[in-house]
Amino acid sequence: MRFRILGSTRVLLADGREIPVGGPRLRALLTLLLLDAGHVVPADRLIDGLYGDNPPRGAANALQSQVSRLRQALPAEENLVEFHPAGYRLAVDREDVDAYRFERLAEAGRRALARGDWPRAATVLREASELWRGPALADVPGAPAQAARLDELRLAAIEDRVDADLALGASAALVAELREFVVGHPLRERSRGQLMRALSALGRPAEALAEFEDARRTLADQLGTDPSAELAAIHLAVLRGAEGGSTRKTLPSQLTTFVGRDEELTRVGALLGERRLVTLIGPGGAGKTRLAIEAAGRLDGEVRFVELAGLTDGSDVPQAVLTALGLRDAGLRAPAEPGRQPTDRLVEALAERRLLVVLDNCEHVIADTARLAARLLGACPALRVLATSREPLGLAGEALCPLSGLTLPPVGTPEPDVHDYAAVRLFAQRAEDVAPDFTVTPANLATVLRICRTLDGLPLAIELAAARVRALPVTEVAARLDDRFRLLSMGSRAASPRHRTLRAVVEWSWDLLDEAERQLARRLTVFAGGTTLEAAERVCDLPGGDFVAALTSLVDKSFVELAGGRYRMLETVRAFCAERLAEAGEADDLRRAHTAYFLEFAWTASDHLRRPEQLHWLRRLDAERDNLHAALRRATAAGDAADAAGMVAALSFYWWLRGMRGEGARLAADVLGLLGTEAPPGLREEYALCVYNASLGGFGPLDSLGTQRSVIPSLDRPPRQPFLLYLSGISAGPPSGGSEHVEELMRELRRLVGPDEWINALGAMGSGSAQMFSGRWDQAETDLEIALDGFRQAGDRWGSMITLGALGELAARRDDPAAAATSMDQAMTLAEELESVVDQADMLRTRGEIRLRAGDLAAARDDFAAALLLAQRSGAPEFVAAARLGLAQAARLSGDLVEARRFCEAASTGGLTGWYVGEATRAEITFVLQQITEAEKAGPGAPPSADRA
Repeated sequence: MRFRILGSTRVLLADGREIPVGGPRLRALLTLLLLDAGHVVPADRLIDGLYGDNPPRGAANALQSQVSRLRQALPAEENLVEFHPAGYRLAVDREDVDAYRFERLAEAGRRALARGDWPRAATVLREASELWRGPALADVPGAPAQAARLDELRLAAIEDRVDADLALGASAALVAELREFVVGHPLRERSRGQLMRALSALGRPAEALAEFEDARRTLADQLGTDPSAELAAIHLAVLRGAEGGSTRKTLPSQLTTFVGRDEELTRVGALLGERRLVTLIGPGGAGKTRLAIEAAGRLDGEVRFVELAGLTDGSDVPQAVLTALGLRDAGLRAPAEPGRQPTDRLVEALAERRLLVVLDNCEHVIADTARLAARLLGACPALRVLATSREPLGLAGEALCPLSGLTLPPVGTPEPDVHDYAAVRLFAQRAEDVAPDFTVTPANLATVLRICRTLDGLPLAIELAAARVRALPVTEVAARLDDRFRLLSMGSRAASPRHRTLRAVVEWSWDLLDEAERQLARRLTVFAGGTTLEAAERVCDLPGGDFVAALTSLVDKSFVELAGGRYRMLETVRAFCAERLAEAGEADDLRRAHTAYFLEFAWTASDHLRRPEQLHWLRRLDAERDNLHAALRRATAAGDAADAAGMVAALSFYWWLRGMRGEGARLAADVLGLLGTEAPPGLREEYALCVYNASLGGFGPLDSLGTQRSVIPSLDRPPRQPFLLYLSGISAGPPSGGSEHVEELMRELRRLVGPDEWINALGAMGSGSAQMFSGRWDQAETDLEIALDGFRQAGDRWGSMITLGALGELAARRDDPAAAATSMDQAMTLAEELESVVDQADMLRTRGEIRLRAGDLAAARDDFAAALLLAQRSGAPEFVAAARLGLAQAARLSGDLVEARRFCEAASTGGLTGWYVGEATRAEITFVLQQITEAEKAGPGAPPSADRA
């Protein structure tokens, strides 16, 4: 299907037939969903868009009604409108929505225009404009901001296309089109300038000058302003008869298209209009030279390019500039005057000259280049300098434009949108250059993305990798990137030696470091996913003064990047420096220091996860996840049993909160392979937590621990990880004696650890759950309220959320739907605060059970469907099974036994063995299958059984 919102809202089938959507409000709802096609649109935003400032009473119900009508209007087999906890999602490909297709084409046209591909720019931009059939979002009066944005993009796309047409040659038809456009948009100076240029190119300068006068009067009358500098420059060019001419530029010609860097190109152009010294900084291979050439080529005025890479002595920099300017001694005044230096000659020659000098590859002669730039800029007011370097020149007034890798698509980016990212486009183009039959397809896209991400989006590295496609399948290129320096060892023979191979690029930067900088650079490679200042200082173990100076210098020299308060190396730089770490014989010591630091950090964070600062520490753990898991894997590989098991224990609650049960299970299983089949002395708690975590993924000898009642008393010291109690319960099952045995277990735990607010709350929650399942509802409510108060006092949102879910279920059992809804709403809010997709799935499943019990089958079905989607996304097999079981029950109770059996059989596959909760779910599935079988035997018309397992 195709969707149209650039004009009135329309839905077209593949054969061109239109599907009638309905009245204005239904078309408005569809449009609002299409504006975020493929993403969840919050219900509040939909209500605002539909009803504005005067929503009806019961707006949420009114929205549900409109959604139901929209589902009926669209083809039922497509199931396009999905319910989610936060709102609704229209499950369509963005390429099928004209607004998104327009934006993609407009951006593609703009890029073609920027690289000088006029025919493609004109074609693509014309195709983009043809998608418009009227005002944007004509059926949504409540979305003026989105409509205005699309209208502005449309006007900009038209102006971009006109620029392309002008480059291909002005025509009378183009002049007529521009006159009409200017009448409709008299304040848009860009289109005024285009009309003046077109008239001048056709030999009609008087009309062009008249257009300028009309623009000047209009701006003065309506805005009280003068024409912009750009429009004034076109006016001056027409007066001089120079429109369309160019000023001398001596820039290296390029053999390949310029890909990406559109934002940086715009930024450099803007900076050169405001500043006189702009420096492009970044690591080797980031494309600084190419960007400088492209930026300089787009500027008006004279440009001279000075290549400094071949210099071996900084004193030669002034002479290199003289040579690039074509200045010889004989052409300067008093060349033989004693004491005159090349710098003096440059100042004399450039004092009144309007010129942009590009100083390329300054890093190895940085001090001499900085001195020359300072002298020239101070003495020559019309001079501008654009420099490229791996570190700043360090002059007052210097504007920096940092470069790193090309843009990479975030994980989860829809396949059509992936091709818009510069790293992917560069690989595709360069691979096609050497292997014309190569294209990026859905089949090889994941491999191409892996290559681009592994190489940090660095243009040189991507080009070297793409060149290998001529001889190797793209899968082999990706597989061999672990040895990237050998794989990417052949570049262009025309390139300078330091740009021919990836190793040469990094070695060039390494050779410019002093000893302290090299020591820190190689030690920083022990970190995975970046590091904080504190961790780097603790682990790398350099003297304080040396550490700060060396780290600052590494950032300045583009060896290390600083972003969001974290320091990181590009993976290519990191791989090179890791080789230097091994050569220095420091790898083992650094590994141990790294493990010790992050084991201490993990335990500190674990304690804070049960307190009010829970969310802050969750984010800190998220930031260090790569380091924590790297430390765990290294400790396991090195045979450091105590450290590896301690890390599993420290991270257990974090893994649960973040829904990382599968990954945690695999890591814990690896540690169990190191520990053996019994707990080593002094590691009983750690061993138990390894077994419990591993059991969540179907690994580990769960039976070796016995029952939950036997675990706690067997510990030889107080448990450092109180989450052990909960994990043992959901793994091995609660004590068989019900609430009395829960109390007995809690007394034993308090004997070990003393009074603890969080543990007491956890015990009360366990007791309340046991009381509820035993039918003692009053006592259950008392215990659960005690638990909720305890978790709230401790500041733990997770414990509060789980307890609220239990209270909601209890209220439903007591036929109190209002109380159940209140508890579940609060629980859902906490799950969203925790950003726990697994817990959101669990809470939705629980709410679905409550609604199912109340007989609201449609609402229950929506909850189970949303829970299934979230559980699948987070890889939680037990909740996938539970959600499918809920859908089976909803289908059974509504009489659809075929659908009920399908969901029930799907629920029974995968991830449900080896631990208590999984086995309990499997038992319920068996019971429901029996109910379905009995209903099938009873035949149509027999009332469904309402009994639940």
